[in-house]
Order: sequence, then structure tokens, then C-alpha cells
Amino acid sequence: MKLTWFGGTTLRIHIGGVILVLDPAGAPAGIDAAELVSGADQVVRDFGADLPVLDTQGWRPRQPQRLIDDGVELPPVKCWLAGPDAVLVDAMGEAPLLLVRGAVPALGRWAEGAVVVVFGSGAWLSAIGMAVLAARAPRLLALAGDEAAVDQAIPILRDGLDGSGLVALEAGLALEI
Repeated sequence: MKLTWFGGTTLRIHIGGVILVLDPAGAPAGIDAAELVSGADQVVRDFGADLPVLDTQGWRPRQPQRLIDDGVELPPVKCWLAGPDAVLVDAMGEAPLLLVRGAVPALGRWAEGAVVVVFGSGAWLSAIGMAVLAARAPRLLALAGDEAAVDQAIPILRDGLDGSGLVALEAGLALEI
């Protein structure tokens, strides 16, 4: 999995053999939305407003298929709206990816192995991160916010990680997980 954050809630994700772009219209000035989606296999607009809604508490990631036979393709990457402010991405062979910009949905046991990206500015970034950690400590918590928000969030979140990794995304730089 590779994540490239461009600012706001705009993210380019390489996952499960596809390129997925989240919120291209929300890209900051100077980022061409048409160029951002060029080559993308899937585009999630309006932070997933048109995606099917999913009950995240009872959800489980798909089990890997046996790919012994020639010609067998990987199942498609699936995306769901996991509440008004969250998108869940499931790709075979990858950790579940939860993208959160506000209220954290109810999380099941699957979240303990997930990568969670939280978007926000100011104290909001810390608040969302704390809500995620209070619900379930994920495998990795990634912060997508301006430098001041990240600097404020890291000391607040550090003590509540409970074994989770913590990383800050930097605009325009890819993070390989």
C-alpha cells in the first residue's frame, strides 16, 4: 500500500493492484484535479457520499483467494461509506484502510490490523486521532494535517498508542506501508 496525501482530504492510494483517488476536487490550489485522477482505476468523490453504506462494527475483511490457477485475477478493491465522515477501503492482501475526517464510526476487531488515516487541522486532528485510539488501537495511525496540527497531535496521541504505529503524512510525499 502506498499513500500520497496532497492536502485537505485528497489522497492517491496504490492498493491491491489499483490506483484509487480520494476527493480529487478538494485538492489544494496548484494541484490539477484532472492530472490527479489520470491513470486512476477508481475515484471516490465527495468523501464517499455516493458509496454504499457499511456497518463497520460487524464487517470483516474478505478472506484471500487461492490464486493457484493461471488467469485468476485479484478481486476488485471495494470502498464503502463507513459513516458520514469515514471511508473504508478493502483490498485483497492488504490491511483494511479507514479514512476519517470527522466522527469515527463504530469499529470491530478488524480495526486492530487496519491502517487509519485521519484528516484535520488544529485541535481537530488530535481529537479525531484520540477518538480512533479510544475505539480500537489500529496497526498504524497516519496524520494528514498541516504542520502545526501534527506538531500539536503527536504529544497528545503518543501516550494512547497502545502498540499502534504513528506517522505524519507530508503533502506530496508518498508513504509506503
